[in-house]
Amino acid sequence: MQDTKNLILAIALSVAVLVGWQYYFGMPLLETKKQSDIVAKLPDQAQTAPLANTPAALPTTTPAGGFATREEALAAGPRVKIDTPKLKGSIALTGGDIDDVAFKAYRETVDPTSPNIILFSPDRTPDAYFARFFWLAAPGTKIALPSSTTVWQASASALTEKQPLVLTWDNGQGFIFKREIAVDDGYMFTVTDTVTSTGTTEATLIPYGGIERFNKPKVVGTYVLHEGFVGFIGDQGLAELTYDKADKADPVPGASGKGTQYKTATGGFAGITDKYWAAALVPDQATPYDAVFRSIDGPGKIYQVDMTQPALTVAAGSSVTSAKRLFVGAKEVKTVDGYAETLGIKRFDLLIDWGWFYFFTKPLFKMMEFFYHWTGNFGFAILIVTVLVKAAFFPLANKSYASMAKMKAVQPQMAAIRERFPDDKVKQQQELMELYKKEKINPIAGCWPMLIQIPVFFSLYKVLYVTIEMRHAPFIGWIHDLASPDPTSVFTLFGLIPWTPPTIMMIGIWPLIMGVTMFVQMKMNPAPPDPVQQAMFSWMPVMFTFMLGSFPAGLVIYWSWNNTLSVTQQYLIMRRHGVKVELWDNLAKTFAGLVRKKS
Repeated sequence: MQDTKNLILAIALSVAVLVGWQYYFGMPLLETKKQSDIVAKLPDQAQTAPLANTPAALPTTTPAGGFATREEALAAGPRVKIDTPKLKGSIALTGGDIDDVAFKAYRETVDPTSPNIILFSPDRTPDAYFARFFWLAAPGTKIALPSSTTVWQASASALTEKQPLVLTWDNGQGFIFKREIAVDDGYMFTVTDTVTSTGTTEATLIPYGGIERFNKPKVVGTYVLHEGFVGFIGDQGLAELTYDKADKADPVPGASGKGTQYKTATGGFAGITDKYWAAALVPDQATPYDAVFRSIDGPGKIYQVDMTQPALTVAAGSSVTSAKRLFVGAKEVKTVDGYAETLGIKRFDLLIDWGWFYFFTKPLFKMMEFFYHWTGNFGFAILIVTVLVKAAFFPLANKSYASMAKMKAVQPQMAAIRERFPDDKVKQQQELMELYKKEKINPIAGCWPMLIQIPVFFSLYKVLYVTIEMRHAPFIGWIHDLASPDPTSVFTLFGLIPWTPPTIMMIGIWPLIMGVTMFVQMKMNPAPPDPVQQAMFSWMPVMFTFMLGSFPAGLVIYWSWNNTLSVTQQYLIMRRHGVKVELWDNLAKTFAGLVRKKS
């Protein structure tokens, strides 16, 4: 009975590792707090008005007259080129949008000649995705403001990391608008808007920044990874909203669309995230702001992040300035962490979805990154880290395997107890517990090696799945992308048969190696007396081989290597305790049984 319980527990833990994470692992670190009904007001100041709480004033883009192709949109008006070490693209002088951004270092496939990844595309294109900055008029202010049709005058023909771009526009009513756009050698833009009153009129204006995305992109749709709206909204904490949840959310009070409002926050960021890429608005970390995540119905869906800051009054003959940052880039761990530290952006590191095991996942990545720089290969880094993790848990695993060895040593005594009390299960359990106490055996100790692997498995899967550093990272041989499944399949004779089998049949070389190592690991122990248990043990390696066939190759390599280390460790411990290693006898019996069945 105890063996049966241990088997059931082991299977349950295995299923939890391989299936449970799909539904629970990527849940948010914190639940989004409910929006407060009371909006705090700032103290009255000469140059500062209360925060804007009129969402109806927020701009919304609704394409009219159909969509243009990306190429047509880029050729439709004057533009200023973006050219930095990591970015290429352009800024539209009509509207002043940052709406054309591609990554120089990242391509669509492992083929080095494949197209570069394009993140931003102009307004009124099918996959439009861009950032837009405005001044909104506070109640009582009636002056002409820059809009999506405003044609700005540019100070240069290109924006580089060494040369900022200055855009100017005169509204003809005594106000001059200037926008300076700077970009570093990474992915961070700094947008500084200045309004100057040259006449005798004053105006109260509200700084606005927005990110707009037309149509829902292709998403994985699993809890392992969050895709959609993301932010860290001041004291309100982590805010995550998927596209589907935004579509089904309550209407935004006083504004078009559905979504969530966040009032009077200080510090943090708000944006939209994909698996590897993100766009985020970063306000001044000491200035309060309001943020809105919303889904708007139009010709397709529009997903929009709005951010407004305290209203500023431009007195006659004076100027006001508002600055904010815009991240448009790849979610590189070193880069994102660097911005969080050097720019003081509150919890900007959570732009990367580290998951529940943040405290273990991120250090695991840092360790792997260290060995990557040492070996030049993330696959070898995985192997080294696996050895180090096994070494760290060796004392616990040693006790577990030692207890298992003791269990095997008292098998004859356990069998004798069952024979003495064949019809009295209660007495059997009492006698067995006395035996365990006498021999100092923990009957569930054999499950500890599997238990301690769970956080490692979760964390390694997360690292392989969400970090862009693993994207297109090769190992050796046929593995050109550790973040993707093994591309070979036994059902195509590993490439000899020219066809693409269904996903369930993509059982490559590494999943087969994993299945063999798991089979060997199970044969280290005596075969259970119960025929049902024997059948379950026999089929488990096959089941796991199919289950892991679609997992990232890096994870399957880890699992195979970990099994190999576990077998070696268990073999040495059993020999040290004088317990017979059943491996060779079990293998001989298995193959002998197969021969008998064939004959």
